[in-house]
Amino acid sequence: MANPWWPTPPTAAMREGATRVPSPWAPGPAAVAAAPSSTCPTRSRIEATAGAGRIDPGRLSALQPVRYSEAVARLESLPDALPAPPEALVPIRLDGAPWKLPAEGAATARPAAVLVLIAPDPTGEARVVLIERTSYDGHHSGEIAFPGGAAEPGDPDLASTALREANEEIGLDPPTVGLRIVGELEPFWIPVSNFRVTPIVAFADHLPAWRPDPREVARIIEAPLASFLPDAPITTIERDVREWRIRYGAYALAEIAEGPAVWGATARILGQLGAILAAEPAARR
Repeated sequence: MANPWWPTPPTAAMREGATRVPSPWAPGPAAVAAAPSSTCPTRSRIEATAGAGRIDPGRLSALQPVRYSEAVARLESLPDALPAPPEALVPIRLDGAPWKLPAEGAATARPAAVLVLIAPDPTGEARVVLIERTSYDGHHSGEIAFPGGAAEPGDPDLASTALREANEEIGLDPPTVGLRIVGELEPFWIPVSNFRVTPIVAFADHLPAWRPDPREVARIIEAPLASFLPDAPITTIERDVREWRIRYGAYALAEIAEGPAVWGATARILGQLGAILAAEPAARR
């Protein structure tokens, strides 16, 4: 059965994930400041924005709010070739060795989906809905994430998975917010939980009164979409994972100044979304 929130049936490219191509507006590596040696994640001082000097005045900038109407105009038709997220967000091992991931992992991964929901706040600024997960004994405890989760046998498609999970986690009711699905961003594999996650991009006419499930969601964050444009600041973080010391970039939002930064898969989804927003119209076709 077709999903009623798709404007048209998803294309093969949507189902399988479009090919990424380097974006001329993709940020270069941010300057890195040394972080204190610790077994806990630590934020270093922001040394540079992700794309300093690369955004012309006529393009969208993280220095100014993104209007919801502008976001709709720029994202209502996602490009077939998706730009890469900022390289600064990708974790690296500080011993210089490459990551060695099992080649068979992606083939056996469980399908999952997250909802990338964009809606206007009362001033008309575009906001993207994130959650902070509750603390538990698991891989993604306390992280900033999108509403979403594993596909279930009764889900007609991955868009239905994302909407079902958003209803369960934050109380989203699609008809009451005028929800409409735009399409998909690039699927990706999360090794630690062995999920192949597909981001589903959608618009809503307004931000509703949320009903978070306290078992899964510590809080809901309505983050400014401008915070993820290519010239937005990226914070450098170092931490220990198993026997490795790693470094990665993250978005440190004012809305969660005392909480965790946005990193990992969530940050890369947001970075890719920001790159699409900042692209010239011809590059978004």
